[in-house]
This record gives sequence, C-alpha cells and structure tokens, in this order.
Amino acid sequence: MIHLVLHLLMPGLIAWIFFRHQWIRAWLIMGATMIVDVDHLLATPVFDPNRCSIGFHPLHSYIAIFIYALMVLLPKLRILSIGLLIHMLLDYLDCLTM
Repeated sequence: MIHLVLHLLMPGLIAWIFFRHQWIRAWLIMGATMIVDVDHLLATPVFDPNRCSIGFHPLHSYIAIFIYALMVLLPKLRILSIGLLIHMLLDYLDCLTM
C-alpha cells in the first residue's frame, strides 16, 4: 500500500519543487506513467508479490530505463521521463525490500 501511495506522492512532490509554474500538469503527466505497469499483464501470474519488476517486465527492463534516462535530454519529454524514472526507482526500492 505504501508503494502505491509513493507512486502518487513522489511525482507530486517533484512536480511542486521543480515545475511549480505548471505543477498540476507535471504531476498528472508523471502520474500517468503508471501506465507502464501494463506490461505486468504479459506475466503469469499477473501479480506476484515476490517478483521484482525491474529487469523482468519489458517496460521495466534495463534497456527501457536507459531510454527513459535519455529522454530527459529532450525538453518536450522531460516531465514524462522524470515520471518514468521515479516509477522505476520506486519499483527498484520495492525490490530491495523483498
């Protein structure tokens, strides 16, 4: 439950600190990055509490994370990229607690 709450609060905090002039828009974009969890539907079982998403699901792969990091360099994709990287970081922290 804490993991899910952090997926909403962390982007909101980052949006408020770094994108204050458009923080609601930034928060919504970063919150929309939860859609990358659609790749969980490709796994069997769909949800496994003992499975680390990072490196397992396609949109959570190291190549995907590298692409998300490169997207920071593109101003039009920067907020989306930061949201994806926050998502991956929180999923990675979840993996550490397993």
